[in-house]
Amino acid sequence: MHMEPRYTYGGDEFLFAELAEEMSLEANFRVSAITQHLKNKELSGVVDICPANASYMVRFNPDVLSAEKLLAEMQNSDRTTSQSSRVHLSARVVDVPILFEDPWTREALMKARDRHQAPDSTDIEYAADINGYATKEDFIQALVGAPYLVSMTGFVPGLPWCFQITPRNRQIEVPKYVRPRTYTPERAFGFGGAFACIYPVQGAGGYQLFGIAPGPIFDREQRLPDFKESMVFPQPGDIFNYRAITMEEYEALRAQVEQGNFQYRMTSVEFHPDEVISDPEGFSRRALGGLYGD
Repeated sequence: MHMEPRYTYGGDEFLFAELAEEMSLEANFRVSAITQHLKNKELSGVVDICPANASYMVRFNPDVLSAEKLLAEMQNSDRTTSQSSRVHLSARVVDVPILFEDPWTREALMKARDRHQAPDSTDIEYAADINGYATKEDFIQALVGAPYLVSMTGFVPGLPWCFQITPRNRQIEVPKYVRPRTYTPERAFGFGGAFACIYPVQGAGGYQLFGIAPGPIFDREQRLPDFKESMVFPQPGDIFNYRAITMEEYEALRAQVEQGNFQYRMTSVEFHPDEVISDPEGFSRRALGGLYGD
């Protein structure tokens, strides 16, 4: 069902559009289609277009573009892209290695057991249990068994919100901590609600911690090749495939980061949203086949 967007003003310079009340692949693909359509218009006065999980926001200069004119353009883009079968999207498909149950995130989570729902277990043991998996190994296989759509970035610079491309009845969900931790390692791989993420920098956090990534997703100095155009690597619409690695692989990749020659393995895929929604497993095989050559 095509729900009518809810538009609201944010002061003199922002217009906010809410497309749905909950995150879904359908809602996020609609966000992608509308925001791309708006970007292609290259409207004079538009400062920034910020896509989110099931909404988007446009910042504009009211001295150049009136709020009424912008609202009409947003409504037009919604109507133009309302038929998903006509929408054509493209995405980067990125291999994202993860060392599960690493010593650094384990130390952080064990120091915060008084803030957790299950103080006598680790985060990954708790998450496996409440999602009905017999072992944490089975749970890890489910985590890496299908790629993730980067539905938005934000909260802290570069943090990707990653929604797994899998049938809804197999969606992994875990609550956040009862009270947030005061410390989370940089590059920690976490999960909260239905979203996976990588913490771009060290800081507080409330997501369950499962592992750590060797590669950065935020590079303030823009040392690495993948960050030449932006200090933030993830982009809304990316497809991340999290892949379990060993400590030996982790250390080798960290050495590449230190030497300044680490690069993410990636390719691109073009698709119609209906393809993903009707057959997520088939789409995932096609996308990952282009990445790994399988």
